[in-house]
Amino acid sequence: MKIKVWINSKVHEREIESDLLLIDFLRSEGYYSVKRGCDTANCGLCTVWLDEVPVLSCSTLAARANGRKVTTLEGLEEEVNAFAEFMANEGAEQCGYCSPGFIMNVLAMKKELVNPTVDEIKHYLAGNLCRCTGYMGQMRAVEKFLHSEEA
Repeated sequence: MKIKVWINSKVHEREIESDLLLIDFLRSEGYYSVKRGCDTANCGLCTVWLDEVPVLSCSTLAARANGRKVTTLEGLEEEVNAFAEFMANEGAEQCGYCSPGFIMNVLAMKKELVNPTVDEIKHYLAGNLCRCTGYMGQMRAVEKFLHSEEA
């Protein structure tokens, strides 16, 4: 089948197999921030936005994106850099492997929630696994980021 997808505001048209996953489509188009982590839709690493809503690209068929807008980390460079700098200044940076999905969810949360509570933040980020942190530094920094003027 042929699909037409806007990825970070750029049109991509291509013939695909009906069982192609969105993660594989995006990576084949050069969007390498979208990473495969667990292959079970449990880690959040492959998170992208489909029409501004976070989805797990490892469990979404590419055909589902036909005629829609997909946003990856590459399409949010300014916001990503500001958030990454904020996290580093708070001493909450990590190795970076899980960062793409984590950042996509934090930025989506920033757009969706107003003055989120700690419980709302935890709920929103529940599907993001990090193997190198205890989460406390990240949670403290994310809460501060979401309530700061910079957010």
